[in-house]
Amino acid sequence: MAVNRTPVLKRCRSLDLDPTFLGYDKKSNRTKANAGKKKSEYALQLREKQKAKFIYGVLEKPFRNYYAKADKMKGMTGENLMVLLERRLDNVIFRMGFARTRREARQVVDHKHVLVNGKLVNIPSYLIKAGDVIEIKEKARSLQRYKDIVEVTGGRLVPEWMESDIEALKGTIKNLPSREMIDVPVDEMLIVELYSK
Repeated sequence: MAVNRTPVLKRCRSLDLDPTFLGYDKKSNRTKANAGKKKSEYALQLREKQKAKFIYGVLEKPFRNYYAKADKMKGMTGENLMVLLERRLDNVIFRMGFARTRREARQVVDHKHVLVNGKLVNIPSYLIKAGDVIEIKEKARSLQRYKDIVEVTGGRLVPEWMESDIEALKGTIKNLPSREMIDVPVDEMLIVELYSK
């Protein structure tokens, strides 16, 4: 399986991205080497796509599939794409505060610690629906790992489209998010322009 092993802060620096969107509270003190250079239209479009892929931890082929799916849905393709990415199970686990970063959330799902509506789901790209109940498995709740996670994520704001009980490690999807509810700094229109060439 392909894994992105690029150092997070280095990648954030190259994409002009604040590490807090990924759940990291570190800061990079270095400046970019080519800061101030004018970028071409293609470079800007490509950077937005890379930003979205990096934030959600999606590789090129699945990302292209999300785009194709978003294109077939009703409404604006760019907004549909962001909503699809936001609905991924690993992202939802991160948003609910059951993991410090999206990478950790992916690992939590891979390790079979997550139940969706009482059924075990170990696919990070599983798309959640409105009304789904997501919880950490009973056996896993007592692990020291989750005590550490709750300490770090306890004060994190949970998006308005979901409810999360951080102590019980359980949450509910109230409704699917709209683009206004997604606080990710990506200009999805540039991604649409890139793919529609």
